Amino acid sequence: MKKLLQRWFAPRAKLDAPQVARLAAWDKLPEPNTRLPFDQARYVVVDVETTGLNLMTDTLISIGAVAVVNGRVEIGDSFSAVLQQQQSSRKENILIHGISGTVQREGVPPAEALLNFMDYLGDSPLVAFHVAFDETMIRRAMRQYLNHNFKHPWLDLAYVMPALNRELMRSHRVLDDWIARFGIRIEARHNAQADALATAQLLLIAQAQAQRKDISDYIGLRDLERAQRWASNVR
Repeated sequence: MKKLLQRWFAPRAKLDAPQVARLAAWDKLPEPNTRLPFDQARYVVVDVETTGLNLMTDTLISIGAVAVVNGRVEIGDSFSAVLQQQQSSRKENILIHGISGTVQREGVPPAEALLNFMDYLGDSPLVAFHVAFDETMIRRAMRQYLNHNFKHPWLDLAYVMPALNRELMRSHRVLDDWIARFGIRIEARHNAQADALATAQLLLIAQAQAQRKDISDYIGLRDLERAQRWASNVR
């Protein structure tokens, strides 16, 4: 409760002139084009690491992202940042994500890290696995450090994959299930960059499966996701 109250009553973030200009430039970008065919589009696949799993009290530690461009994973088009923490997370939390207390305290100032992420993202739509967590943590950090209401399209593969593989709907629920199913290699689980790369490979599989159902763009995958969410809620 103390952490929550501190966040609610924290003073507004102060940005310098160049940071204000960068934020204004991003706000002027066109809306993401979600109707481009897979082979003409750039998607940014993202994953985060945090101090814990409580959406109300835990904080964002790192962002990892990789782009899927024209139907291919582009390793060279990737992003990684550790947000500087005033106090490092608990030891048991560090054992999960492997980001040491020293690395956390020496990270990039949060406002700068988030602006760097926005510059990298541009007008590309976002993809994640279990979007609610990643989106909430990023949006909350944007409000806290940039005074910005971050609104951007997100696609959740946690719903898209079951929609495309109905025979696996009950047995495959977490990212590890799908990674194992399709033989996706991952160097270090619970590392934001590695998890984003594995999720990007899963997106390629989703695109290939979707095209066999005459779905060829982001908005078509979003429609699948929404239908699957509705089906999950009525069961």
